[in-house]
Parts: sequence; structure tokens; C-alpha cells
Amino acid sequence: MRSWWRRIRLVFSILFAACVIGGVLLVADGWVAFGKAASGERRASMEASDQWVDGGFENPQPLWNDVWGSITAAANMSPFAAPVGPLDVVTGDGSRFVYPPADGLRVTWLGHSTTLIEIDGVRVLTDPIWGERASPFEWAGPKRWYEPPIALDDLPAIDAVLISHDHYDHLNQPTIEAIKDWDTTFIVPLGVGAHLAYWGVPEERIVDVDWWDEVTVAGEGGTITVAATPARHASGRHVFDQGHTLWAGFALVGSGHRVFFSGDTGLFPGMTEIGERLGPFDLTMIEVGAYHQAWPDWHIGPEQAIRAHNMLQGKVFLPIHWGMWNLAMHGWTEPAERVLAAAREADTTLVMPRPGESVSPGAPAPVTRWWPEVPWETAAEHPIISRGVD
Repeated sequence: MRSWWRRIRLVFSILFAACVIGGVLLVADGWVAFGKAASGERRASMEASDQWVDGGFENPQPLWNDVWGSITAAANMSPFAAPVGPLDVVTGDGSRFVYPPADGLRVTWLGHSTTLIEIDGVRVLTDPIWGERASPFEWAGPKRWYEPPIALDDLPAIDAVLISHDHYDHLNQPTIEAIKDWDTTFIVPLGVGAHLAYWGVPEERIVDVDWWDEVTVAGEGGTITVAATPARHASGRHVFDQGHTLWAGFALVGSGHRVFFSGDTGLFPGMTEIGERLGPFDLTMIEVGAYHQAWPDWHIGPEQAIRAHNMLQGKVFLPIHWGMWNLAMHGWTEPAERVLAAAREADTTLVMPRPGESVSPGAPAPVTRWWPEVPWETAAEHPIISRGVD
């Protein structure tokens, strides 16, 4: 009997030791990608924000979570959650950017939330992701379905890089390290600048902003104002830093055009105020993918994205945050199908470029399906309804 208990204790001791060693190895492997906490003046600016409450940033409208629903949802992954074959991606060497857009506005969707915005003589890059995974690890985590449509070295000179928040599908350490020496301005929500500085971006090129802060950005052909806008989301790169950096959307206001970039957000009443203060927008780019009714306040979903577009006083809508990674349980084409249906019902002008394709909102081309037709759930079958919004 004693021998049997000794064997059990030995097995559990080995398992415990293996878990500890494994945990240490994981932390060591992801240590640099985890980033760094803010300190000094950066931390003081965070704590002075109206959004900072009891040691972290909070939304005016809380995020509701159905924990059990999230657990059970994982067992009901759509069989079409990822594409079967290669996708129809537009690749190129960047030669299209030699000449500015004829009417002053052109946007190139590079996948997920990465876009290159050419607006009134200024070039802006949003949430740049050239890395392979939405993860702190090179060997694990969601893997992108296609290579970046345009190589970093083939991009034109970028006047500003905007980061909406520090989740791994929006802030990618390898990409930041690759562009850290660019002669550009990095505009980030409060606290996120600490990650960038840790990865080698010079402090003088980092601008940390709170909601409604404005930054002037000059390009070769003009000047725009970049305004950080409220969003309803969260932040954090590991278990102990949740809510320790801010999240935001951005409005780009030029001499002749206005563009809105949502970052990640649920629907919230403040979108009407954004439209009133900074709109109307020639183009809104709002996330439409990676949603579930178990977390309806975190990601807005296709139908509510169309509603947000109207609240923002948008003219043309470009869906983002879909078609590159498997980050939820729905089919990979479902965001596109549902946003098409919602746009038709609301009589919304929609552009649906292929990854790597450029669009001109002033002369929007008809939507052409570049994705396959596979089964998907409708809004009636899987509604996404953010709480606290009438």
C-alpha cells in the first residue's frame, strides 16, 4: 500500500515539475512579445485619464460575457472556419503608390485590420501585421491564410502608423521591430507606447493618445489631423496586464476627406457623438468578423457594423477584421455574407476588396465575390446584439 502511494506521489511530482518547467519555458519564449508595462511619465498620463478606474482602463459600458456559452461554443466550431485552398489575393511591388490618388483618397486593404490609407497627401498605415501568427509564439496560435500581399520594403514612405490596441492580431512584435527605424510617427492609445519603446522604436516618434486627443500629421502632399476616438473593447498581452493599456479607434480628417477606422469595438452610443464631432466620413472601416453571441460587446458583428456606419454618418463602408485568421467559431466567409445582406437592407454603399486590393471611395466599384459560397449562419440564426444600446 505504501509503495502504491509512493508511486502516485512520484507521478504527481513529475507532472507538477513538468507543468512548472513548461510554464517557465513558455514565459521565456514569449517574454519579448509580451511587451513591457508603462512607467514614469507614461504611467502618470494613463492614471490621469478619465478612462482609468481603480488600476486599469474601463469602458463606460461594461463588456458582458457568457462564460459557459464561450466554453460550449468552442465545441461547435464551424466546419468552414478556415478556407480549404489558396485565396484570391492581389499582390504587387508597390508601384501603384508612385502616383497619388486622383481624387485625394485611396485605401488598400492588406488583410484583417491592416490598411494603407492615402488621404489628402498623407499616407497612414493601420494596425500593421506582417508576422505569421496572432500570438506571442512563432510555433503556436492562429496562422494567417496568405502571405502579406505587399512586402514591407515595397511600401511607400509612411507618414503615420496607427495602433488601435495591443492584442496580438493588431500589435505584432516582429512587424514593429521591422519598421522601428522608419521615419514615421507611431500614434498609439495610452500605455501602448511602452511596448513599442521596448521593441526599439525611438521615444521621440511615439505619441500616446487618450480618447479625443488630436495629432497633426504632415505628408509630402498635405497635412491631416488624426483624432483618437472612443471604442468599446479591452486590452492586454498576458494574464496579468489586462486593461493596463487603452484601446481606441481613429478619425482621419484631411483638407478634403474624412476616414474612420474602428479598431476593435462593440456597438456603443458614443458612435453618434463621433459622427457629430468628426464626421461625416467619406469612408468608414469597421470590424465585422470574430464575433459570437457569448461576447456581443467585444466585437460588433456585421449587422451592427452597418448600424455603426450610419451612426458615424458614413458614406461608403469597407468591412475589416475578417478573412485572414481563424479567431472565432463562425465560418470564415460568414462576415462577408452577412454584411452584404445587411448593407442591401440598409441601402448602404459597400466596397469589398480582395486582400491587397486598392479602392477609391469616391468611385466605389460594385462588389465582386472573391470568396467561395459555403454554408453560413444568418443574423436570425446567430444574432450579435451589444448590450446597453437602444
